[in-house]
Amino acid sequence: LLIQNGADVNAQGGKESADGQQAIAKLLLEKGADVNAQGGKYGNALQAASYRGYEKIAKLLLEKGVDVNAQGGKYGNALQASSYGGHQAIVKLLIEKGADVNAQGGEYGNALHAASNKGHETIEKILINHGALI
Repeated sequence: LLIQNGADVNAQGGKESADGQQAIAKLLLEKGADVNAQGGKYGNALQAASYRGYEKIAKLLLEKGVDVNAQGGKYGNALQASSYGGHQAIVKLLIEKGADVNAQGGEYGNALHAASNKGHETIEKILINHGALI
């Protein structure tokens, strides 16, 4: 209804990705939402989905061409967000799609530090095995 009445599909917020609203995220993308829009606590939709562990939304955003290394928000990038959140499948997916395991930024500095901060040893190993600097 909102879109039919001219709602801005690029309005800031990103809560749909953070709350796991896959159908809404898909609809917004189909209606032309900018997959790389920046803003909000998480910096962008991929970072929000990655932090919360919403693998299907992360895959959808990646299929639509989101910048896997986009910077911004509390966690700096999606890989750091998923590493902090303990979401192994998303960490692997992001690395497979070209995420920089040594990208700097965000509250924890990089993905390895974020994983270490939360005690996610398996994710630490994944990152190190993919070239993360110790």
